[in-house]
Amino acid sequence: MLLPRIITSLIGIPLVIAAVHIGNIPYIVFIGCIMALCLYEYGLILKAGQRSVNFFSLILFGLLLGLSLIIGRLPLESNLPDNLLPLTISVIIFGVVFFEIISRKKSFLRLCYTFFGIFFITWTLVHLISIREIAQHGEYLTIILFVSVWACDISAYFAGTKFGRHALNADVSPKKSWEGAIAGVLGAVMVTVILNNLLLAGVGISTTEAVILGFIIGVVGQISDLAESLIKRSTGVKDSSNLLPGHGGILDRFDSFILLAPIFYYAVLFFIL
Repeated sequence: MLLPRIITSLIGIPLVIAAVHIGNIPYIVFIGCIMALCLYEYGLILKAGQRSVNFFSLILFGLLLGLSLIIGRLPLESNLPDNLLPLTISVIIFGVVFFEIISRKKSFLRLCYTFFGIFFITWTLVHLISIREIAQHGEYLTIILFVSVWACDISAYFAGTKFGRHALNADVSPKKSWEGAIAGVLGAVMVTVILNNLLLAGVGISTTEAVILGFIIGVVGQISDLAESLIKRSTGVKDSSNLLPGHGGILDRFDSFILLAPIFYYAVLFFIL
């Protein structure tokens, strides 16, 4: 399993870094594709566990929410109504309920699963675009986030494999250990501090603040990973898909960012502004 993981990483990591470096429309499209695939795989997970969602509503309104949030950050904002986001959310609420009512299943649980997927995935992951658009420093901050999450994953994987003795949360993810989790946090902190000194020297983020950001990445990233594991565990699914050899699906690779992206974004704004 290790070789496919390495090969996939050798292809995927340069692709992500390139998208972050280019920024603008290509990066927005990249994150949009990630959100669309995560929404789709979320639907597949629930379907496999016989907890179906309305795929049409999930994808349509999930992307509509993402589009609304993205448009709201563009210079065109001055020509748009101030209530664009509330309008979009209102449309989403009406649309999801309407399409469930006219469906053959008419399931309240399916309605709830659909709403949860839309906001759990789209609302959170769109902050990856917000981070990239932070004036002057967005590219480096985004790189720090991605690389530190990868460092956390790698540290947790190898430390957990070699030294893991105490289960972190056996009911949700039996293979994760406290030893691996602690190593993951330490790895994230170390890489965040190093990259902060290399890429953001003189910007205003001190070493202490970089340690705090690294701690946030290590802790919240792993909690976010457990959140996705909770969904898979409740449906009896191991991977969100087999799209990425050795890694599972797109949702499996971006699960750490779901809860982390918004918290990292606002933490960075607090330190910089």
